[in-house]
Amino acid sequence: MSVTVKTAQQIFDQVLNKEQLFILDVRNHDDFKDWKIEGKQIKHLNIPYFELIDGVEEIMDKIPSDKEIIVVCAKEGSSKMVAEMLSEQGLTASYLKGGMKSWSEYLYKKEVFSDDKMKVYQFVRVGKGCLSYMVVSGGEALIVDPSRFTHIYKKAAEDEGVKITHIVDSHLHADHISGGRLLAEETGANYYLMKSEGAVFDFKALENYNKIDFEHVSLEVIAVKTPGHTPGSVSFFVNEKILFSGDTIFVSGLGRPDLGGKAREWAKDLYDTVYNKVSLITDDVIVLPSHYADFEEEVNVAGYIGELLGEIRKQNEIMSNQSEEDFVEHVAQSASSETPPNFEEIIAINRGEEEAEEEKQQELEIGPNRCAVHHTN
Repeated sequence: MSVTVKTAQQIFDQVLNKEQLFILDVRNHDDFKDWKIEGKQIKHLNIPYFELIDGVEEIMDKIPSDKEIIVVCAKEGSSKMVAEMLSEQGLTASYLKGGMKSWSEYLYKKEVFSDDKMKVYQFVRVGKGCLSYMVVSGGEALIVDPSRFTHIYKKAAEDEGVKITHIVDSHLHADHISGGRLLAEETGANYYLMKSEGAVFDFKALENYNKIDFEHVSLEVIAVKTPGHTPGSVSFFVNEKILFSGDTIFVSGLGRPDLGGKAREWAKDLYDTVYNKVSLITDDVIVLPSHYADFEEEVNVAGYIGELLGEIRKQNEIMSNQSEEDFVEHVAQSASSETPPNFEEIIAINRGEEEAEEEKQQELEIGPNRCAVHHTN
């Protein structure tokens, strides 16, 4: 049997189509436990590749013979070797091109909203659970929380026949390297970030803007200051229809306030955000966050990650009828678990205090995002 190669996009399409997959993950046990390709129709077997160097005969009774086997590893080499071994045993085997590194870097584009004034696209970074957005209106585009893969947004703008004129980051990200600064340099767009986040390069401080208007278009963007996840976190309220909530509100939880070592202090800010600012926004507003934890749990019937604010309130009892004391206690305790991998180095890079080459950026970003306080109901 011949071995085939699968791209991250091909495997994600299979996940979207809810196809039954059997994945043999040959990374070490800790990496597999920490982060893997997930889906309700996926069955996994984790055996480190170094246990298979002499052959796969001893694991053949654990592998189905009537299904395609997808082998994955960190960067491709080991999975290709194991897939060839399985093929020699008569199985249909494939391997993930570029390994989990490519899974981490794949972005899936989905249109989420359109009316006579604007069109909104969501970019799903499936291997990280990171979300970014493009708002198109007239001949211009605004990018929200861009990843470092700036060519994706430039291509999307080119496809729409528009120019990227504004870029905003809702906060200083802890789990991935922002593409905001680079994209602004490449396109000449204005780049906005809260000054209180401590970035040391040139940008437009969001503290100076209550709203950002597109030139020649009717799209209104209002920055609603929502501290909590970091002291300078903001959300963006667009045309009173869309709330880009950053890492403050997720479909299934709230942003964790502990990454600065001030869990209770920032949890009080988060309480003020939820009870005194977000509470003023109507239930029919669509919330589009910067992260998700479980794609299949959080994707809606329209195929994107987002939910009406009213539904999120219903699902998260902590967002209503809680005292500040109870809220802070719950959020602070929920957030005191694992942190995003390498978050301190990533923040330093996003702040402009450190630089990293492409390979180093890839290494730092590998793994889950862990930016939310989940199960808040």
